[in-house]
Amino acid sequence: MSALATSIRDSSVVAWRNLMNIKRNPDWLLSSTAQPIMFVLLFAYVFGGSLGGEAYREFLIGGIFVQTVAFNSAFTVIGLANDLNKGIVDRFRSLPMSRIAVLLGRTTSDLVISVLTVVIMSACGLLVGWRIRGSLLEALLAFFILLLFSFAMSWVGAFIGLISRSVEVAQSAGLLWLFPVTFVSSAFVPAEAMPAPLRAFAEWNPITVTADALRQLYGNPLRVTGPPPDSWPAQHAVLYSIGSALVILAIFMPLAVARYRRVASR
Repeated sequence: MSALATSIRDSSVVAWRNLMNIKRNPDWLLSSTAQPIMFVLLFAYVFGGSLGGEAYREFLIGGIFVQTVAFNSAFTVIGLANDLNKGIVDRFRSLPMSRIAVLLGRTTSDLVISVLTVVIMSACGLLVGWRIRGSLLEALLAFFILLLFSFAMSWVGAFIGLISRSVEVAQSAGLLWLFPVTFVSSAFVPAEAMPAPLRAFAEWNPITVTADALRQLYGNPLRVTGPPPDSWPAQHAVLYSIGSALVILAIFMPLAVARYRRVASR
């Protein structure tokens, strides 16, 4: 059997093991869906009336999708840190299995969670008035971009989980950086309304551009009021969102693998 086939086989076993852990601890899945549903209801019905009403709800869902899969990377952080803390990684290291299987299995299982979360969030969005107004192919491309971004973010989470000294540190580190990155974007409000330094960051923020790419492909409004964004990332949102996800993967996959080898060789 080739090395690639062995890595895929071993990774699928690890991914299945991770999913079985969620089956035994369903509160993990509940937490990944309860928070985005809360954000949808809060922004759609509490703030939505002053931000644009029904048009804002369609604008909102693209941002909620991106925020949700970004926050799901915290599962990768905590899952890896927990396995390290309990000695599970040492047990895997003693088995005749591919070295990358632990990381690829973890990120793959978290991608499955993101798929399920997106399905639930799509149903929630339909209930509050969101609709897909583009073509079927555009909608499928939008979901592909969303899951590609989710997979990229899980590798960021894998690296953070491997450098965290404990599960408690991982819980903080996994979410602490996500809040400013997520909220300094156009996930919830237009970047054009922000002060100049924050606006510059928000316009090039992958979360902003991925949300705009989803809105464009779903046929949803890019902005509730005012003209559409005219920055280069916004004008090339689909291309930039795919490119930024690939760049994140190109940076954090080698970093995570190198860190895992250091941890596993101790």
